[in-house]
Amino acid sequence: MNRLDVENRSILIALTGSRGYGLNTDTSDYDYRGVFVATKPYYLGFSKIEQKDRGWTSEPGNFNYLGRDTCIYELRKFLELSADNNPNILEMLWFKNYVHLTPVGEELLRHKQMFLSTKVKHTYAGYGYAQIKKLESHRRWLLQPPTKKPLPEDFDLGATPPLTVTQVNAFLEYLYLLVRDRIQFLEPAQELYKLLMADIDYKGVLKQYALPEEALEYTKKITNSSDNFIHVLQKSQQYQNALREYENYQQWKKNRNPERAALEAKVGYDAKFAMQAIRLLRSGIEILTTQQVIVDRREAGDTEELLAIKRGDYNYDQVMAIANQLYQGLDAAYTQSKLPKSVDREAVNQLCIDLVAQQGW
Repeated sequence: MNRLDVENRSILIALTGSRGYGLNTDTSDYDYRGVFVATKPYYLGFSKIEQKDRGWTSEPGNFNYLGRDTCIYELRKFLELSADNNPNILEMLWFKNYVHLTPVGEELLRHKQMFLSTKVKHTYAGYGYAQIKKLESHRRWLLQPPTKKPLPEDFDLGATPPLTVTQVNAFLEYLYLLVRDRIQFLEPAQELYKLLMADIDYKGVLKQYALPEEALEYTKKITNSSDNFIHVLQKSQQYQNALREYENYQQWKKNRNPERAALEAKVGYDAKFAMQAIRLLRSGIEILTTQQVIVDRREAGDTEELLAIKRGDYNYDQVMAIANQLYQGLDAAYTQSKLPKSVDREAVNQLCIDLVAQQGW
């Protein structure tokens, strides 16, 4: 769908990012996110669309404020992500003012409470953790930058070529399925199954980290693999991870914003990532305790603290201490929360039907 079609069928558009959070500075970008209902061919035919995140500067349109930093989600995709308690998506239902809002969008907002569940503990903690991991990667690159590109022989893979990323991932997918099938129907393991398959991205963990020594024997046993293959697998993972680290460092060094890089060099960490992590963790606690999503941090009362973190007024140890305290608060809020354990997906499905019918073709 082109820009005009998406604009004409948009039901909700919000100014998001730092300006939406009340954390903007004079140079902050204008970020917009929204929701639209696709046309008939996308519902009844083979055509598919989940979002429009490009073409805003090259295609003609009526909403002059929309620009490069715009993403408008198709309703079904938006509802799926909201039901999963995706922080960036969930927040779109809780702004006080919208730059564009139709009666269908208002109907969606009237049902925003149905999307809150205790799963926010995991999603907000996960998104916050992702910001912390980026912060730690950048800090590592600042203090101990990679000095050379990794080679296979650095990982005892001189005689045996390393497995490709595709080969490694294919094996790990197989391992994931084996583990899942072994615990799926064991009554004492139901909590473990839920932990690995729902609460934790176990497959993602498998693909992100090399298999530890203590897991090699069990992996060899359940996959009926040879000692040599398991050795090559682990070393290939270590090599691919080191190579990815090196390439990410090169891209980071090449594409850094000069002003942000200068601040990062001065304080020793990426202050913007730190601010985002603290905001996410704090928001998660607020949702679990108040059953409300406070998007505008001026309303929450922590704007000055977050801006101070963004300016680099806090040192690295202070930021990490705040984050660790918030993680503990998130655990406590989760155990006491009165939110439902999960979102009623049947109700979300019916809402989707109702909104599409109200929008019409």
